[in-house]
Amino acid sequence: MSAFTEGTPCWADAMLPDLEAGKRFYGELFGWTFEDGDPAYGSYTNAFSDGRRVAGLVPKRDGRMPTVWGVYFATPDAVATTRRILEAGGRMVMDPMSIGSFGTMAQAVDPGGAVFGLWEAGEHKGFEKQGEPCSFCWTEVYTREKDAVDSFYETVFGFQVRDLDDASIDFRVWSPAGTRASDETAIGGRSVITDAFPAEMPAHFLIYFAVEDCDDTAALATGLGGRVTEEPFDTPYGRIALIADNQGAVFAVLAEPKAA
Repeated sequence: MSAFTEGTPCWADAMLPDLEAGKRFYGELFGWTFEDGDPAYGSYTNAFSDGRRVAGLVPKRDGRMPTVWGVYFATPDAVATTRRILEAGGRMVMDPMSIGSFGTMAQAVDPGGAVFGLWEAGEHKGFEKQGEPCSFCWTEVYTREKDAVDSFYETVFGFQVRDLDDASIDFRVWSPAGTRASDETAIGGRSVITDAFPAEMPAHFLIYFAVEDCDDTAALATGLGGRVTEEPFDTPYGRIALIADNQGAVFAVLAEPKAA
């Protein structure tokens, strides 16, 4: 498996208060299977789809920590990327730390307050399946500080960017450094927390998983104890719903348009 291009999403995990409940929920929702987490690494548990690694589930060590899905961006040098983050106005939650032979991780906060991770791969390369049903397909940051955040990510990762043609939607699309900004190269984006959102909503990354049928997945999530926080709706890129799992971690599902 080839290495992920610097600045591309290479991994996602959910921090949950009840690991076994998370395994039941995502096992039923996406058909994921799970390894036995190693207590030496906090019982961190890899999830698999069709035998390929797709995500991680993390038991929370402290109840004060948020129950959330998080994204990691690939880096060939976590220390150098950390330096750029600090110079660009970000902060570190966790400085680069070796995770045995698996790789090196770090966590940072952008100028708007959204948390994201870095992953410098060792034996654990990241996603082995993505962009297919029941796997990661997209991420976007939601912020109230768009100018500072735009400058930050474009400086840290060298993203090539373009804004949506629809002027009524303030959304910037990211493509990796060295590419031309386009739908074909897009790997994520920046949205804005407007007055339409609750005032208490923090800046955050939203993780998307591809599914065959958005409505069926939303209904199944409800039956498994989750909540649909935004009912399925159509976009030019497919049908989307927002879901909170049975412990409150929010993610999105996307069913791409059917070929004519």
